[in-house]
Amino acid sequence: MARRFRGKSVHKVDAKGRVSIPASFRRVLEEGDPDWRTDDNPQMIIVFGSKGGKCHEGYSIRAMDKVDDIISDLPLFSDEREFYQAILETDSDYATIDDNGRMILSPDMRAMIGVKKEVVFAGKGDTFQMWEPAAYDAELGRIREWGAAQKNPFAMLQSPKAEG
Repeated sequence: MARRFRGKSVHKVDAKGRVSIPASFRRVLEEGDPDWRTDDNPQMIIVFGSKGGKCHEGYSIRAMDKVDDIISDLPLFSDEREFYQAILETDSDYATIDDNGRMILSPDMRAMIGVKKEVVFAGKGDTFQMWEPAAYDAELGRIREWGAAQKNPFAMLQSPKAEG
C-alpha cells in the first residue's frame, strides 16, 4: 500500500516565496512520481484555490492521474466534465521540489489564500492542503463542530472488515 499524506505542520515562507515541504510529504511525492529516481527532485501538482479559494491542494503525479482518469470518463463537452477540467486541470500546475526540499509559492498563489509569512501543511491522505494558519484553524473548528453534532461521526468507517 502506498504512503499517504498525514499530519499537520506550520512552515515559514521566505521573501522569495520558498517554503519547505514536510519531509514525510516529500517521501509520498517521491513514491507518487513515476519519473522520480534517487537523487532526483519529484514533481507534484498544485490545484489552486480549493475549498472555495481558501487553500491550495497538492497531489502526487499518480494521485492526479487517478483524478484525470475519472474526468476523462465523463461525457465530452458535458457541464460536469467542463467544471472538473476547469477546477482540477486548468486551475492547476506542475511544481518541482528543489534540492533543499522546498517549493515556490508565487506572489499570486500566496495572495489567493492570504499567506504572508507562514503556511500550514495539512495531510489529507491522497492529497495535502496548504492554508494560511488562521484560515486553517477556522476550517478545523468548522470540521470539529460538524463531528460534535453527529450521533456517531465514525459510523461510516465501521465495516464488516473492520469489525472482524
